Formats: sequence, C-alpha cells, structure tokens
Amino acid sequence: MKKILTLFAVVGLIVFSSCEGPEGPEGPPGAPGDALIAEVIDVNNVNFALNGDGEVIDFGFTLYPGDVVLAYRATGVANGSTVWTQIPESHYFDDGTLFFTYKFNFSRVDFELYLEGFDLNTVPADLRTNQKFRIVVVPGADPKISNKSVNKEDYSDYNAVISKYNIDDTNVKTINL
Repeated sequence: MKKILTLFAVVGLIVFSSCEGPEGPEGPPGAPGDALIAEVIDVNNVNFALNGDGEVIDFGFTLYPGDVVLAYRATGVANGSTVWTQIPESHYFDDGTLFFTYKFNFSRVDFELYLEGFDLNTVPADLRTNQKFRIVVVPGADPKISNKSVNKEDYSDYNAVISKYNIDDTNVKTINL
C-alpha cells in the first residue's frame, strides 16, 4: 500500500510541476531589470504675472500613475548650498493674515507654478520675478510610496528626500524660461 501511495505522490508531483498559468500583463517600457529613475528638474527665471499667473511646463516624459511630484523654491544659500523650501509656501502680512502662497499642480505630462492669495499685484518684485524652482519626481514603483500606509510621508526637507529615495541630484535637467 505504501508503494502505491508513493507512486501516486511521485506521479502527482511530476504532473503538477509542469503546469503553467497564463502570461501576466506587460510591464512598463524598458529593458528587463531597468530601475525607474527619479527625475530632478530646475526651472529658472520663473516670473509671475501681477494676477498670480505663472508657467505651465512640460515634463518631457509621461509620469506613471503612482509617481509623486514635489516642488521646492530656492530661498537662499547656506554653507555654499542652495536652500530649498517646499511649496506650497505661504507668506503672511505682519498681522498674521495670508498675503500669498507659491503653489503648483501637475498632470501626467506637465506641471504649473503659480501664486494664490490676496492683492497679488502688491507682491514685491523680488518675490514675483526671477524665481528658481526644483521639481523632483519620485517614482511610484517604490514600495515606500505605492503601499497604502497610514503614515503620511514628510517631504518638506529636500535633502532628506534626496537621501531617503537615493536620488542623484547631480545630473539635473534645467529649463530656462
């Protein structure tokens, strides 16, 4: 009896090990094993109109549905490095009421930088003209982003984001407006 059970087990193992299911869906374009690469884009000479209108800029590529886009404004220099402040970035009157906010939005093919607020025609020229922004596209295939964790990621510190996602920001695409 043991020999018959052993025979059935061996035959069953051979039969089931040769089964194969249907082929899965095709992945994103690129060679097998290609890693998704974060994009870093500097946008120089951004000038906002007196009504707050800004610029709509093409990425030059199409985002994947899970990608995260972050925007930072150059706000100074410290120890020889640019200081990046995440936007939205709000500015207030001395009495604490909102004056204006640097904002952005994006689609899968472009992004927009603009101002929102009150009395935008009174925003000083040094805050409205010749602004520099850095756009960081973090690939959504990263499990730290694509999972549905309860914790909201903190993207406010540019250098921490670059370090956490191992982004090479030495080869930055530059757009001069």
